[in-house]
Amino acid sequence: MSAAPAFPAALPGAANETTADLRPRFGPDGLIAAIAVDAATGAVLMLAHMNAEALRRTLDSGEVWYWSRSRQALWRKGETSGHTQHLVEMRVDCDQDAVLLRVAQTGPACHTAAQSCFYRVWRDGKLAFLD
Repeated sequence: MSAAPAFPAALPGAANETTADLRPRFGPDGLIAAIAVDAATGAVLMLAHMNAEALRRTLDSGEVWYWSRSRQALWRKGETSGHTQHLVEMRVDCDQDAVLLRVAQTGPACHTAAQSCFYRVWRDGKLAFLD
């Protein structure tokens, strides 16, 4: 991962749960989970990861950036497909190790061309495709 703009260090214990400061608790791999949901419908679109630079670029630009674990590189959602995500609101979980991104999605969110990466459901002991 490239050098990233620093955020203040996470506070110890429960102190991070009560601060109004953004103090992401990045894991040992330097990442936090990022869940994207459609701001208009509430539909869950995808789960990805962000490093500090992806989070900073997202907050600064309003365009959503992620860290690709497979490619070991930053990527702006939609940079090749045109299926972009624009940040409407970011929510941070209690201990600041995950973010919920409410986004305006252009086109499908999933690389499979499905609207959501969560297009299958576990039913009757097997996966079934949603409509």
